[in-house]
Amino acid sequence: MPMNYQEIIDKYYPDNELKRILLTHSRQVAIRAIEIVDRHPELSADRLFVEEAAMLHDIGIIRCNAPGIQCFGTEPYICHGTIGAEMLRAEGFPLHARVCERHTGAGLSLDEIIAQNLPVPHRDLKPESIEEQIICYADKFFSKTRLNQEKTLEQAIRSLSKFGDEGVARFVKWSELFA
Repeated sequence: MPMNYQEIIDKYYPDNELKRILLTHSRQVAIRAIEIVDRHPELSADRLFVEEAAMLHDIGIIRCNAPGIQCFGTEPYICHGTIGAEMLRAEGFPLHARVCERHTGAGLSLDEIIAQNLPVPHRDLKPESIEEQIICYADKFFSKTRLNQEKTLEQAIRSLSKFGDEGVARFVKWSELFA
């Protein structure tokens, strides 16, 4: 099924500040992810899919409560990935949905979800495909609160530490693979 990510974004987001934040952040992530794909042909990542999924990875933020980035929904922000996955499954894009639900932190293992009592499904939510890993990695360099700043590798690692050592270790491994 052909994908038009802009149509999907337009369906859920009126023209407002939140949409501008979402599009700016998603473009930053998509550009970095595509650069990784182009730099590493040996990974055989699907370039078009990476662009589409990177543009949609945060679509679920609209239903979350994060006033600092103009999100006035009711759900905890940590749920934005699983909410986005539900939205994209309803649109008929299950592979793009997997990117949504697996990009939080550096992915979340079932053990991490249980240990931190996170309000997400109790199942493994770590990126599996190379495309999922690339987008998850690229996402960690960009914040929706500081749109014009790209994080250094050290800053990205520091921001991940709140999710636990397991995610940091995954991210460091990706930093070596995607360098």
